[in-house]
Amino acid sequence: MKRERAAEKRAEKPEAVNGGTGRNPGEAVYSAASPTLVAETDSPGEVEMMEQVVERGNMKQAYERVVSNQGAAGVDGMGVEELLPYLQGSWARIKEELVSGRYQPGGIRMVEIPKASGGKRQLGIPTVVDRMIQQALQQVLSPLYEPTFSEHSYGFRPGRSTHGAIQKAREYQREGRRWVVDMDLAKFFDEVNHDRLMSRLAIRVKDKRVIRLIRKYLQAGMMIDGLVQQREKGTPQGSPLSPLLSNIVLDELDKELERRGHRFGRYADDCNIYVKSRKAGERVMASITIFVEEKLKLKVNREKSAVARPWQRKFLGYSFTQHKEARIRVSEISIERFREKAKEAFRRGRGRNMERFIKEDLNPMIRGWITYFNLAETKGFAEDLDGWIRRRLRVIVWRQCKKPRTRLRRLIQQGISPDRAAMSAYNGRGAWWNSGASHMNQAFPKKYFASLGLFSMLDYLTLNGKH
Repeated sequence: MKRERAAEKRAEKPEAVNGGTGRNPGEAVYSAASPTLVAETDSPGEVEMMEQVVERGNMKQAYERVVSNQGAAGVDGMGVEELLPYLQGSWARIKEELVSGRYQPGGIRMVEIPKASGGKRQLGIPTVVDRMIQQALQQVLSPLYEPTFSEHSYGFRPGRSTHGAIQKAREYQREGRRWVVDMDLAKFFDEVNHDRLMSRLAIRVKDKRVIRLIRKYLQAGMMIDGLVQQREKGTPQGSPLSPLLSNIVLDELDKELERRGHRFGRYADDCNIYVKSRKAGERVMASITIFVEEKLKLKVNREKSAVARPWQRKFLGYSFTQHKEARIRVSEISIERFREKAKEAFRRGRGRNMERFIKEDLNPMIRGWITYFNLAETKGFAEDLDGWIRRRLRVIVWRQCKKPRTRLRRLIQQGISPDRAAMSAYNGRGAWWNSGASHMNQAFPKKYFASLGLFSMLDYLTLNGKH
């Protein structure tokens, strides 16, 4: 048998040891000098999937990915910085349990994070050891499934991103499909049916040890407020394996939409289908809802789903113009969310050195946001936000000069005439009014903040050839 032959080959090979003094020094361990897994490598040739998972190179890659991602500790309190010393003493046992099928995952720590749309999202944080094992599983499973996934699927896939989905959506609209079936799956990651998922996995994954291990991960208890709750459905967000499993589940939806000849784009559980009329959209919405709920055993959020014009909806933070040749724009909701996030940063910056605040806090936030939205084919939003940011910074300048005489002196330093500076410094108006007044705009223009290193969205789009 394959497993017995693989075991015989491993028994004939001497164990590779490179540093480290774990409790089982005859087994491969991580080098104490560097985060490198130095386990024995399976001989070339056919090996079963679990042997591929625990293979030296695969585990090394998984370990390095988990460490680079950092992340919070799980229920055992172990951080990524403690993973290496732990593996030096325990990897031999863990590996043997994985290969024999006896490995038992730890519990999952539940944390809540605010959702951009309001409310809270539950994340499930596995232990760092389980994150490494799940990452190793993902690395072996992904090449098996990736070639078969739909070209219309853009989420959690190598070489694909939200930008590809947005550009394809624009293409569909320019072809005359100016209605969208915007379908939202209610709490998708919490609703995944375990039995259906396992049956889908079993079609291609023939190593039952891998199947059983994945089921164990799916059923691992969630610790909430110190109490462990068993799970009968769902795949926790925060797990390295969940994105791949979600695509395996929703690949059935992709294939059904392709079979029906629809034009669509899907990113995780966010799916938009483009049609030529409202009537066609309503028909598609009704039939696909039945498929999702009866076949996939998932739920469609009817409150958030709709048949509408693309420019009336947002897709992955973007929207579109009404032009026949549709253009990509940033949705109003995304702009408002940026403003709210920026307001929090400005509150933290009131008592700080202006230049340091800009470079250490403000610029990274601005750069990250506009880099994501650099597909936008309209520029008005960037110009408006640049101006709004500078006005917020002038508010900080005004408030940092707490007394009128300090404001007077500062305005004169910035080139305002003494008479005008005196009138402005003692005008009795609030910080927001003054930040938009001509004296503050003249004293602290765009070039002033540019000299402090302020990142400009408009300049970024222009320099990158977007406009």
